[in-house]
Amino acid sequence: MGSAERSAADNGGLGVLPATFTYSQALSAGLTEWQLYRLRDHGLIEPVGRGLYRRHDAEAVDIDLIEVARRSPLATLCLTTALARHGLIDEIPSRIDVALPRGRHRPVTIAPVAWHSFDPATFDIGRTNLPLDLETSIGLYSPERSIVDAFRLRHREGPDLAYAALRRWLRQRGASPSRLLAMARQFPKVERPIREALEILL
Repeated sequence: MGSAERSAADNGGLGVLPATFTYSQALSAGLTEWQLYRLRDHGLIEPVGRGLYRRHDAEAVDIDLIEVARRSPLATLCLTTALARHGLIDEIPSRIDVALPRGRHRPVTIAPVAWHSFDPATFDIGRTNLPLDLETSIGLYSPERSIVDAFRLRHREGPDLAYAALRRWLRQRGASPSRLLAMARQFPKVERPIREALEILL
């Protein structure tokens, strides 16, 4: 690191910035545009997205999820991405399925994201938080909600996804069909197909 960068870090520049920070935060911390780009060129910070950076000394994380979470605080992992995180499918998604309440802005990201618009009235049902680091978390739908969504959107995602996830979920310890059906009742037209699938699989 050159003297300018050392000075910036020692004088509360880079040193006081969070693990992930914006261009504006860097300027507010006392870094100049030139210093910021020098830190990037020296590998001390990494661009995460447009105007978004991460310190090199920060813990290793999924940079794509960090970008999504910082761009949209309500972003929630859903469908194949959530199912894969819960170990309910073997597929490794090539894109990140992310839900937002219908009508919310879909930010532009470097990360490969497939945005989905969910009804605001039911958006928070089964929504939990997945910590990414000490400062950032992203929404994640529970296994039950993810299965409900797979059935609800099976005309678009394909029925095999929903049935495969349900079959594997039933083999997990703690799987409660009654709890799944209770959640399904909150979504029109989903309870019956899930109930019929459970009758076949149980």
